[in-house]
Amino acid sequence: MADIPAIQIKKLAYHYSTSRIIMDKINVTVKENDFIAIIGQNGSGKTTLLKLISGLLRQSKGDIYIRGRNTREMDVAEISGEIGFSMQESDRQLFESTVYDEVAFALKHRGMNENDVKAKVEETLEAVGLLDKRDVFPLSMNRADRVKTVFASILAMGPRILMLDEPVAGQDKRGCRIIMDIIGELHRQNYTIILVTHNLGLAVEFANRIIVMKDAMVFMEGTPGEIFDRTGDLAIAKIIPPPITRLSQSLRKQIPLEKYALMPGELASKLVSLKHKSTTPPQATKLDPQLIHKNPEGAGARVGGEIRGSPPTEPPDH
Repeated sequence: MADIPAIQIKKLAYHYSTSRIIMDKINVTVKENDFIAIIGQNGSGKTTLLKLISGLLRQSKGDIYIRGRNTREMDVAEISGEIGFSMQESDRQLFESTVYDEVAFALKHRGMNENDVKAKVEETLEAVGLLDKRDVFPLSMNRADRVKTVFASILAMGPRILMLDEPVAGQDKRGCRIIMDIIGELHRQNYTIILVTHNLGLAVEFANRIIVMKDAMVFMEGTPGEIFDRTGDLAIAKIIPPPITRLSQSLRKQIPLEKYALMPGELASKLVSLKHKSTTPPQATKLDPQLIHKNPEGAGARVGGEIRGSPPTEPPDH
């Protein structure tokens, strides 16, 4: 079972009609406990791909396997038992009058008895930090707590694969960190995560693999380091690397960095390592007297074509 991918997509195609192909030739393998970030411009096919995996849309060609089972043989309810899907407009997934009822809704419809429902809901709310808001109307809460409510509703159903479409969109910095810390903790608990995001810093920080979508196709796939080292291809996909990577790209032109840094700590470590390598003071250069002569203007001595001791030349006044 360990060798069976969590999700395998083979030659996937989707179109409204034979003359309008929306997605074509998609091949993706998601391993158990992967954390995959899907990035790309608006309209590149990221959300469509998630909807096809979840069964909300049905492919025109190709196959999607969830732990070895073809989704053509599964209905949406069966797929949702394996994969939890937090949509981009997650507020549309909230419809009950309290947080507790929101999380309990699907459990009750599964026929679970009241005591088990109560225990499961409270366990899940505790996990996302919402137990003290169990009686609050979900849509009255801040954006981060509304997303956490959707997470709780999904987690209570027991899927071990989570697809999250822009969960931090519209969040402030604090809300973003709260949401991503929950997602990171779920990954540490061996959940498989597929995250669609425009925040490349988060993709670099959390994902072990990145998929770049372009024109409804998989344009690039690899580790964060492999992806952001391909600056030419990123430019074609109209993706600007994270600021720290752009800084290391600039520094690489002046100092011998082996590869681009992806995180601030990584760049700091590289710079410290370079400093340690250069702790031996350079030997004084012994000059050939034939290379030294007085500047005719008396401003200083000329050494091998470089003026030493001369005052800086003023730029011409334009």
